[in-house]
Amino acid sequence: MASTDLEIRMTIKTLAAKGMPKRRIARELSLSEGTVRYHLRRLADGASDGRARQQRRAGAYRAAIDHWLAQHGATPTNIAALHDWLVAEHGYPGSLRSVQRFVGEVYPRPPRRARRRVETLPGAQAQVDWAQFPGLIVAGREQTLHAFHMVLSHSRFDAIVWMTGEDQLSWLAGHNGAFTRLGGIPAVVRVDNTKTAVVHGAGAWGELNASYRAYARAVRFHIDPCAPYSPEHKGKVERAVRTQRFGPVPAERAWDSLEELQVRTDAEVEHSARRRRCPATGTSVWEAWHAERERLAPLPILPVPFDHVATRRVAGDALVAFEGRQYSVPFANLGRTAEVRGGAGRVQVIVDHCVVADHPRHTAERLVIDPRHYDGPATPTVAPPTPLGRLGRRLQELAMMPVERRPLDLYAALAEAAR
Repeated sequence: MASTDLEIRMTIKTLAAKGMPKRRIARELSLSEGTVRYHLRRLADGASDGRARQQRRAGAYRAAIDHWLAQHGATPTNIAALHDWLVAEHGYPGSLRSVQRFVGEVYPRPPRRARRRVETLPGAQAQVDWAQFPGLIVAGREQTLHAFHMVLSHSRFDAIVWMTGEDQLSWLAGHNGAFTRLGGIPAVVRVDNTKTAVVHGAGAWGELNASYRAYARAVRFHIDPCAPYSPEHKGKVERAVRTQRFGPVPAERAWDSLEELQVRTDAEVEHSARRRRCPATGTSVWEAWHAERERLAPLPILPVPFDHVATRRVAGDALVAFEGRQYSVPFANLGRTAEVRGGAGRVQVIVDHCVVADHPRHTAERLVIDPRHYDGPATPTVAPPTPLGRLGRRLQELAMMPVERRPLDLYAALAEAAR
């Protein structure tokens, strides 16, 4: 940004009036200290830019501008259309910016449109955004960390999840961590037009990211992208990000691990929520959040971010094959088509956009079974498996017990039951 820009000069003047040293002003604005001293000296002497006394080029076309305004309304609202007309009809040689300056100085400003303030109902909406923190020392290594923010619009309770990147897996993992900390799922999640959420376009007409859309269907919330260049549409999370940036800086100390930083951040979030007051209820944010949690949808088995996906049909023994292993699912899904996802250490089975089974990934065992998947009532189309007999129940009891704790009389009982 040019050092003669009016905004820079006014910023220098404001910071200097607050007592900030000239060297720090220069560092904050990426200017030389000599430039800061030069502008402060000119401001002190009352000097002004000579260009301010020059006649505007558009002033020579005042009659033409008056005629155009008479046809389109006395208050100028579309200066670009006025500039195009001056160029086409009168050969105006100046830029659009020159017309904007002249109209802004001579003609009255258009009326300002008031904004409607509507308070969000409990459980209706959450807002999300990223914050970057370069130069953090974690596990003895300097790195850039990314804080994923999710704020409940009603209670203003904030969940912060630390990530090492802002890719698709980090985006989905951030949602999982935030939903877990909020204790439920809001009806709508308002997002920015980042590529992990909107791949083409922006706002209500943008094309949603396919992975994010599938995640939202599984968790059951609606994605609401903001209009472009409208940060005020998610002002609550913008304020939370700004508060974290100017609050206790995580870079003030080194962290042994990312988990240690996360635990400390969760504690700070709780402390802040107990101290702050919710504008909608008048209670503390902590109390308002506890009341709002009753309006949030219950937490399902959250889908893990995945890097491998396959479509499988549930076999007659309620198993699906994936990566050389077989995983159990609830028997009620017999014969149905399931989506099997391999994520960070977990395998999840999705049926009708809901997670029906969750297992550890890359186990030594090739057959991974949850016995609970074979229990439960019958459905209109699937009957439950034959119940375990006496021997089967004893074997299952033995299998669930650590070897060193298995009593000898249990083995004798099994031998007796097998006769």
